[in-house]
Amino acid sequence: MRIRKSKSPAVLFALAAFGVTTIFGALNMSASGEETSNNARINELVSIAEGAVSEEMPEIKFELEKQPLSSYPAGFSHEVTAKNFPISKGIAGVSMTLKPGGLRELHWHANAAEWAYIIKGHCRITIIDPQGRTEIKDFGPGDVWYFPRGHGHSIQGMGDEECKFILTFDNGYFSEFSTFSISDWIAQTQSTVLSKAFGLSQAVLDKFPKKEVYMAQGSNPPPLDDKVNANYPAELTHRFKLSEQKPSVSKGGSFNLVDQRTFPISTTMSGAVLTIKPEAMRQLHWHPNADEWQYYIRGRARMTVFGSKGRKITREYGPGDVGYVPQGYGHYIETIGGDECEMLAVFNSGTYQEISLADWIKQTPKYLLETNFGLDAKTIEEFQKGQLLFTAPDKK
Repeated sequence: MRIRKSKSPAVLFALAAFGVTTIFGALNMSASGEETSNNARINELVSIAEGAVSEEMPEIKFELEKQPLSSYPAGFSHEVTAKNFPISKGIAGVSMTLKPGGLRELHWHANAAEWAYIIKGHCRITIIDPQGRTEIKDFGPGDVWYFPRGHGHSIQGMGDEECKFILTFDNGYFSEFSTFSISDWIAQTQSTVLSKAFGLSQAVLDKFPKKEVYMAQGSNPPPLDDKVNANYPAELTHRFKLSEQKPSVSKGGSFNLVDQRTFPISTTMSGAVLTIKPEAMRQLHWHPNADEWQYYIRGRARMTVFGSKGRKITREYGPGDVGYVPQGYGHYIETIGGDECEMLAVFNSGTYQEISLADWIKQTPKYLLETNFGLDAKTIEEFQKGQLLFTAPDKK
């Protein structure tokens, strides 16, 4: 992703406010890794300073599971990026399903880390890090993985049923279909080079695929040897069992969070699974350090996002839909109908941060609120009784 260039004084001031130490150096830096999310922020500031912000709120809903399939014998997937969902500049996502034995081939991502959540079924991942250490782990429903940018990995379905998982990436312009695949590299490399590198004859090299495999159908992987990860540092594991953690629970719902404080390797992304009771609401809040990418698993909900200057947008969501909230935008989520809503929320920061509107109001001096809103002391006293995290279900 390239950064837009501008000589406008307003643009330069905006970039300085963003904290770019050397403006012109920042405007020419390459888009990779941690720079990517900063580049997206700089582009947004350039648009704002140039007066290019629309009076309308950008679309915050994308029907991911209704998009055309990328289908293979071993599985299938849907993708959402900033190209087809423009608001999602900071996070891209993929819904992927692998059949038992289906393999998402060995590959790596040059400019994005990967954070994933297993919805159903089981799979096995393998990964190699820059120190040459490998980890092999089995995953089931409710498990999370994180692959740092550039770490080579593979994913294989296992068991008796399909494995469905949600992949997210900390770069909204990243495409899962434009990754660096091992079969593609081998196919593009001269046989003389491969012969030198691996000591293989031309007859053997002729058997290799001539193009990218992407997914391959195989047999269920064998049982995992207990000693296979003996030399891998346990504190740097790529697996986190989110479903086994104790969530924050209230009458209105539950919130189960994982970030780098409990999952140390996940330095650029964090996530949570929320359940919201019927007729309850996820309270008004915002995230000062990250965008929020949502995948609705079950139930239905209505989200409203506040974008300043009198702007807001409301959309309804159901299973398979994706929602998006830019960094710092206020929002809240209400359940619709008589069923509980379950959703996945992913953030492009390794440390989760939230500011609750009810908490802010509760801790602000009464006299200040009276002046701010022009209301009497009794009204402000009631105003400061708002519930945190979730509201309790309506008792109608």
